[in-house]
Amino acid sequence: MGIGKTTPLDEVIEKAGGCAVVDGGFATQLESHGADINDPLWSALCLIKDPHLIKLVHMEYLESGADILVSSSYQATLPGFLSRGLSIEEGETLLKRSVKLAVEARDSFWDSISETPGHGYNRALVAASIGSYGAYLADGSEYSGCYGPDVGLDKLKDFHRRRLQILVEAGPDLLAFETIPNKLEAQACIELLEEENIQIPSWICFSSVDGVNAPSGESFKECLDTINKSDKVNAVGINCAPPHFVEALICKFSKLTEKVIVVYPNSGEVWDGRDKRWLPSKCFNDDKFECYATRWRASGAKLIGGCCRTTPSTVQAISKALKERS
Repeated sequence: MGIGKTTPLDEVIEKAGGCAVVDGGFATQLESHGADINDPLWSALCLIKDPHLIKLVHMEYLESGADILVSSSYQATLPGFLSRGLSIEEGETLLKRSVKLAVEARDSFWDSISETPGHGYNRALVAASIGSYGAYLADGSEYSGCYGPDVGLDKLKDFHRRRLQILVEAGPDLLAFETIPNKLEAQACIELLEEENIQIPSWICFSSVDGVNAPSGESFKECLDTINKSDKVNAVGINCAPPHFVEALICKFSKLTEKVIVVYPNSGEVWDGRDKRWLPSKCFNDDKFECYATRWRASGAKLIGGCCRTTPSTVQAISKALKERS
């Protein structure tokens, strides 16, 4: 890890044979069960309307071999809930619910299989998702990093602080800062971890629209130089970028950091944040994800999963590839 003491993240990686499996696309799977999430809250809307579907999706990913469940809080924010007419207390309850549902699913699944010899599963960890400021804006800016001149370090810290506190209080095993588009927001996350004296492991994942730099245009060297100074961040990587970018980015990150590398790309389709639709692209099927997963592991990734438009079958393919050939 390059940071000293062993963490639950180290342990699950070791138990998984050196490379653990992260779950897959959440909104995609919710929609497959009939959830209507065409809303600024996106999948977080189900925390209000359909919490049973959230738990169902978590169970499906556990059954598919996921070692890490990511909570449904990516687009769950107190300002977002307030805009729906909910109180601060109700918003805080929903944030806690996102972690509680994942923990309940994990514990229920583990209880159901733990007495079966040779079941082949690891007891999963729960990562509380903390989406970028751009995810809250719901305008696609997590893929550009263009937040405007009025959004500085202090504003980003103020935006994330209370949500971070609430999610930590809910008792996850990890924190997952996702689709971070620029160095400034990464710095805000790091400073918050320090100021709040967070004691559980965390990762910071960037998106990338060109396969070379962060969405803001900043080099990943600039971004990782900042992260490398923090012992509060245990892993760093890429999420919600096209699969064909990932291998080169792992190789790049391997030269820039000693932290664990995590990757969970999308299906290869492109999200149009303004028109709220997926644009056709060359999609990677599950067989190709199976092939790519072994290459990503060989390149240095120790946490591998899927993001938007991937499914439990994708995660099952990744799990099969990594665990049968470890």
